Amino acid sequence: MTEPREPEHLHREYARITESKVWSAFHFAFSGIMYATRTQPNMRVHLIIAAMVLLATLVLRLDRLYVIAIILTITLILALELINTAIEAVVDLLTVAHHPLAKTAKDAAAGAVLIGSMGAVLTGYLVFYQGIQQGGARVYTAVGQVPANLVLVTLAVVAIGTVFAKAFTHRGTPLQGGAISGHAALAFAAATGLSLLYQRPLAAILAYFVAFLVAQSRVEARIHNVFEVSWGAMLGSLVALAIFLLVRPHVVL
Repeated sequence: MTEPREPEHLHREYARITESKVWSAFHFAFSGIMYATRTQPNMRVHLIIAAMVLLATLVLRLDRLYVIAIILTITLILALELINTAIEAVVDLLTVAHHPLAKTAKDAAAGAVLIGSMGAVLTGYLVFYQGIQQGGARVYTAVGQVPANLVLVTLAVVAIGTVFAKAFTHRGTPLQGGAISGHAALAFAAATGLSLLYQRPLAAILAYFVAFLVAQSRVEARIHNVFEVSWGAMLGSLVALAIFLLVRPHVVL
C-alpha cells in the first residue's frame, strides 16, 4: 500500500529572480550598485550625503521644484560614480602592466565625478539658500504641516540603509535574500508613515496588515527567514518614526 502523496504546492520551489529575463536585468543592475557600495569609499560617502540632503529638504520645507533639483543632482552623482567604477574595472581587466592610457582613462573618469560633485555643491548652495533664508519663522509655522515629499524621502532613506546592510553582509543577492529584507523594510516604513500621518486605528491596522503580508510572502518563498524579515521591519519602522518626529517634533505618540 502506497503512502498518500502530499500536495505539490507544499514542495514547489519559487523561481529564482535570475530566471526571469525582465527581473534579471534589475538583478544585475543592483549587483553593480552593491559592488560599488562595498568596494568604493566614495560611493558610500555619496549615499550618506544623499540621505542627509534629502532629510534637510524636509527640515527646511523646500518647495517641490527644489526637491526635484536635489533628486536629479543626487541621481547624476551616483550614476557618475557607478560609471567610474565600471571604467576602473574594465581598465584593470584589460591591462596587466602600467600603461599611460590606462591611467588617462581612470583619471578622466574620476574627473567626471569631480566635475559632477562640484556642480552638485553649487546646486545645493543655490537650492538650500532659499530654505535657509526663509528658515526660522517659516519652519516653525509650517511644522504642523507634513511635506508632500515625506513618504518619498522616508522610502529613499530606508532603501539606502538596506543597500548598506546588503552590501556588507555578503549574503543572498541584491534583490533576493540577504541579512535584511528590503521588501519588509520598505513595507513597514510605508505602514508606519501612513499610521503616523493619518493617526486613525483602522488605517494603521490595514497598513500594517499589508506590510505583514509582504513580510510573510518573503518567508513563505524561502527568500528570507523570520529574523531577516524582522530586521527589515525594524529598520523601516524606526527610520519612518525618526523622520516623522524630525519634521513634526510636537507629535506625542
